[in-house]
Amino acid sequence: QPHSPTAPQPLSPTAPQPHRRAVSVGQKLLHKNKCFSWPAHVADVSVGLLSSTVSFQVCGGGKVWFQVGDKHDFSVNEDGGVYALHHLNLLGKEKAVLVYAHDLQTKQLVKLMNDLPEMKILFPWRSVVVRGDGTLRRVKRDWVIPPINVPENSRGQFPEDLVRIRSDRDKNRMLRYSVTGPGADQPPTGIFIINPISGQLSVTKPLDREHISNFHLRAHAVDLNGNQVENPIDIVINVIDQNDNRPEFTHSIFNGSVPEGSKPGSFVMTVTAVDKDDPKTANGMLRYKILSQNPQSPSSNMFTINNKTGDIITVAAGLDREKVTQYTLIIQATDMEGNPTYGLSNTATTVIRITDVNDNAPEFTTETFFGEVHENRVNVIVANLTVTDKDQPHTPAWSAVYRIIAGDPTGRFSIPTDPTTNEGLLTVVKPIDYESTRAFMLTVEAENEVTLVRGIHLPRQSTATVSVRILDLNESPEFRPNPKSMRLEEGLSAGSMLTTFTAQDPDRYMRQTIKYSKMYDPANWLEINPANGQISTIAILDRESPYIKNNHYNVTFMASDNGTPPASGTGTLQIYLTDINDNAPHVFPPEVEMCERPEPNALNLTASDPDLSPNAGPFAFELANRPSDVRRNWTLHRLNGEHAQLRLRIGFLASGLYEVPITITDSGNLPMSNTSYLRVKVCQCDHHGDCVDMERIIAAGLGTGAIIAILICIIILLVLVLLFVMWMKRRDKERQAKQLLIDPEDDVRDNILKYDEEGGGEEDQDYDLSQLQQPDALEPECVKVGIRRLDERPLHHDHQYPLRSAAPHPGDIGDFIHEGLKAADNDPTAPPYDSLLVFDYEGSGSTAGSLSSLHSSSSCGDQDYDYLGDWGPRFRKLADLYGGGDD
Repeated sequence: QPHSPTAPQPLSPTAPQPHRRAVSVGQKLLHKNKCFSWPAHVADVSVGLLSSTVSFQVCGGGKVWFQVGDKHDFSVNEDGGVYALHHLNLLGKEKAVLVYAHDLQTKQLVKLMNDLPEMKILFPWRSVVVRGDGTLRRVKRDWVIPPINVPENSRGQFPEDLVRIRSDRDKNRMLRYSVTGPGADQPPTGIFIINPISGQLSVTKPLDREHISNFHLRAHAVDLNGNQVENPIDIVINVIDQNDNRPEFTHSIFNGSVPEGSKPGSFVMTVTAVDKDDPKTANGMLRYKILSQNPQSPSSNMFTINNKTGDIITVAAGLDREKVTQYTLIIQATDMEGNPTYGLSNTATTVIRITDVNDNAPEFTTETFFGEVHENRVNVIVANLTVTDKDQPHTPAWSAVYRIIAGDPTGRFSIPTDPTTNEGLLTVVKPIDYESTRAFMLTVEAENEVTLVRGIHLPRQSTATVSVRILDLNESPEFRPNPKSMRLEEGLSAGSMLTTFTAQDPDRYMRQTIKYSKMYDPANWLEINPANGQISTIAILDRESPYIKNNHYNVTFMASDNGTPPASGTGTLQIYLTDINDNAPHVFPPEVEMCERPEPNALNLTASDPDLSPNAGPFAFELANRPSDVRRNWTLHRLNGEHAQLRLRIGFLASGLYEVPITITDSGNLPMSNTSYLRVKVCQCDHHGDCVDMERIIAAGLGTGAIIAILICIIILLVLVLLFVMWMKRRDKERQAKQLLIDPEDDVRDNILKYDEEGGGEEDQDYDLSQLQQPDALEPECVKVGIRRLDERPLHHDHQYPLRSAAPHPGDIGDFIHEGLKAADNDPTAPPYDSLLVFDYEGSGSTAGSLSSLHSSSSCGDQDYDYLGDWGPRFRKLADLYGGGDD
């Protein structure tokens, strides 16, 4: 390679490619110069193998055109690559290649011929340069190898030879060849191996391009000592694709939609398939087509598909959802550019739904509908208007909207739509009077919520007539005017005729009689004549009555007819009462308080009159002449027409309740006077001027309700205390009934007995120890008979308990106890099992000996304590004390 280290190139597109396993090796011919370099020799050249490359050294630099002399075996492309046209085995043969280079600019023609003696497949290049005088010059040596193409899924015998690598330095010494990289000594290992001696590179198993598309290896040449002889060379092995994968659709079922009535050429949807083979080759180039269409209505070719993109479009008119709701297409994808012979295919299903558009107007099921309704009824359905619509139900193209276009000028009807049935509900929204209109003839039109598509018009069936008949009812009589107002002066006497309040019957075609009655008269001042409706007073009208609100008094009357069924109506009479001077004024407030020594000693008063002006103020105030002490103690001064001031003449007034008579006169046309008694409470005051007497305290205390509540709480508390005391007493009685008859202090179960005072012994005590001896050994007179307790054994009952021998032995104590327990269990006179047994009565037949440790009573002999030594170590001290002889 004189100038460019350009990597070897693959076969030119113009070069023939009759064999898939063509492997390119050699150099490129560069045409930057007029002078050439020529490669080393090549042997065993495969078809399409890049045999060598020629290039210029340093010459003109114009455009160069190449031509090979032996066109039967070799070819050269415009880049200078020389290729074998078929398999050539040059081992043992000589072959010369003649290459022409023509400079198109200088018209210079260069001819280069090189022999191809017997050599190995790949050899380090012996690059030569054609000098100006025609001689050759040796330049730099290096390894060069073009990419190796290996088809995938090979079924040949493995290992299969690919190429031989050899250095020309193996003539002088032994070399070892090796390859490294993924596929050789790196994962996946063992795919490619090389003969270390011959340099033969082989593949050990079939390759899969979809798994690994190419391998990058490095070839090494070392001597026997491991020294590098040549620089490592890169080997690129391309896995040539084969059509071993079928197309796969991205979905098994594709769903699309297109509006009905779509024009031809309307886009519907796109289907997509993928092929794992090389998309740059025919193996991965897919073509689509429609295999079938179902249903085939109105045409068998309603759709077409772009064979390259998979876009489905419409090709025929006539899509009608009301006839065909969806189409099912079977789509086929084939590789090898759709070649039915060599290509692999796969299919998928496409469901195309025809969407609805408003191409059908609603049509009434009949031309005329009928209905009837009673007069004065509202929100009542008169008739159900039914329509049919071929569009998809419950869509805006199906939902109907009803409109009254004639026959209802006053708007007494409306037609809402039932969303479930799509029916029009003709409804009365305003009362209809039978006496005014007995029937309606309505013209109704039905449309959809959305407008019809262009070109579709409302048919005649979208308009209908509705005949509505009004039914008569017995209507209530009506007072006119209602309410009726009138103005009267208060004080009108009873029995006065006020007015006539009558009602009219709207049923002009019915002969009926009306009767009147009073419904609401809170003060019971008026009455009405049942026949003619005349209203008169039955009491005096008083404007100051609590039933008067803002000088108005309302009375409600009822008018009833004799129809079937009877009907009644009400009317209201509003009376406005004007004022007259019929009420005398009085002092306000009626009660005041004053200290014994008032500072200041003046009280402000005012007058109160229920009448209105001018029958009320201004008022005249005056103290009455009687009693005589009034004017002596008090003075009254008029402040203005509404207020006066009461003063105390003296400096001190004793505590108490005083009544001061005050005469007040109003300003009516006929003035009215009244003497009111002002109650003045005189009391002792504190430094703030407030009363502190007990009467005020009581007045400011609790009310009657609070006092009653407190008393009730006290009584309840006392009852609870009484019940608690009774419960405690009852519980004590129950405890006493359960207690034993013995004194609780003698109950040894929960008491501690003290034995720390032994005294001076039995000889120092005044005890009769004879009672502890056997009763049989005592004289009858020595037996002391005490008072028998209620829980003792009866004296006359013979005992059944065993008698202990007089000379007890330590071994019979346990037997004695068990016998006594058995006898007690069988004794019917024994106390209950849950009672404390009392053993202080031993009976008269006891044979027990003396319990005393001392010699007493009638026993005069010494006791023998030798048996204490038989009782064990615990009684050894006691045996030493009593059995030690004289000591």
